[in-house]
Amino acid sequence: MVPIPDNSKSSVSPETDGAHPSDASAASKRSSSSTQLRPGLYIVATPIGNLGDLSDRAAAILTTADTIACEDTRVTGKLLSARGIKARMISYHDHSSESVRQGIIERLKKGETVALVSDAGTPLVSDPGYRLVTDAVDAGVYVTAAPGPASPLVALVLSGLPSDRFLFAGYLPAKDKGRRDTIAEFATLRATLIFLESPRRLAGSLAALADGLGNRPAAIARELTKLYEEVIRGRLDDLAETFRHEDAPKGEVVLVVGPPEEAPVDVDEIDALLTYSLSRMSVRDTAATVAAATGAPRKEIYRRALELSRDIDPDEQ
Repeated sequence: MVPIPDNSKSSVSPETDGAHPSDASAASKRSSSSTQLRPGLYIVATPIGNLGDLSDRAAAILTTADTIACEDTRVTGKLLSARGIKARMISYHDHSSESVRQGIIERLKKGETVALVSDAGTPLVSDPGYRLVTDAVDAGVYVTAAPGPASPLVALVLSGLPSDRFLFAGYLPAKDKGRRDTIAEFATLRATLIFLESPRRLAGSLAALADGLGNRPAAIARELTKLYEEVIRGRLDDLAETFRHEDAPKGEVVLVVGPPEEAPVDVDEIDALLTYSLSRMSVRDTAATVAAATGAPRKEIYRRALELSRDIDPDEQ
């Protein structure tokens, strides 16, 4: 097990220029922390661009936690310095060893408070933390979250696409076959789809999405909450053609793709199918068959089948 020294609380405050606080100061902070925070693991969301998006609660947790587990201590150090927060930081990311993770669990078992942060946004949402949270839950320690920024949700609410039902699918595979296979899995899902994407792969992913999902409405969101925030809305075919001729955009990209669009219902065609089917099967079976064939809501098809069945002469059935 890799030990995590108790006296290595690093400061990122410009006043101390990275100097370590005294042991007495560290002990005093831990004592103060224990009265303000329940011992356990705190999953803390951090800004994805605008530093003003760090909530007061998140700042308080980062100030009083015994340890902050960071994806990159240099990145988190800049955030803490900007907010005047002094804290002990340790590195924890997807490539951290089992011993590092278990060292954090041991701290939690001893009654310490540990804040988990990623470089930006909400830990575990395409960021490190899943294994640590799972181990903490298995160990029976207290786990909670200070919610906040997450680029997939920001992109969704800015996209102008349906937000009542959505799926966040992370990054699409880099290789063509894996990307096509993944897109095919979602082709019939009646929900808005959210993907993260590398700017250099954006054009290829847009073309693959258009090919696999059809020409659906979509949105490309980049530099969210930052000075040059941009949301480009359009149809997948048009977006794919546009970015095929343009240089790759800068900044993290989030792709939002609308659900399958409902095809217009041909009432006369449905009635004809219902009448034909009712002459050969029950109302229930007729409704199930026609609903499956047309994609129309089964409840409405069943209601219409009942109406038509009353008009059919029993001798004709």
